[in-house]
Amino acid sequence: QVQLVESGGGSVQTGESLTLSCAVSGNTVNKFCMGWFRQAPSKEREGVARMNIGAFGIYYEDSAKGRFTISQDNAKNTLYLQMNDLKPNDTGIYYCAARMRGYCWDRMDWTPVNFEDWGQGTQVTVSS
Repeated sequence: QVQLVESGGGSVQTGESLTLSCAVSGNTVNKFCMGWFRQAPSKEREGVARMNIGAFGIYYEDSAKGRFTISQDNAKNTLYLQMNDLKPNDTGIYYCAARMRGYCWDRMDWTPVNFEDWGQGTQVTVSS
């Protein structure tokens, strides 16, 4: 099991940027996948971006394409989500997640059940 701790959330105006961080610790493997999800009030948790660790493969949900960038720093054991041109619809709690059972792929469903470990979340609020 791994431990995930998100940080970097906050309140911004439409069009501004934020970078979220996820510190990873615990029993990781060499080949796995990590992702970012978000949950708006009264809505289901939805996928935003995911990337393979130890192999190629970076995937974005349609609403994140062109605005969000997922990346990782192996030396710091940290996953990032750079979010640009934020919109009010981006408001929600953002969660970091890990899939230790294996890699992600392009057409893998964005359902949260594909990831086993979760952080506690960080709030992002975008006002117009």
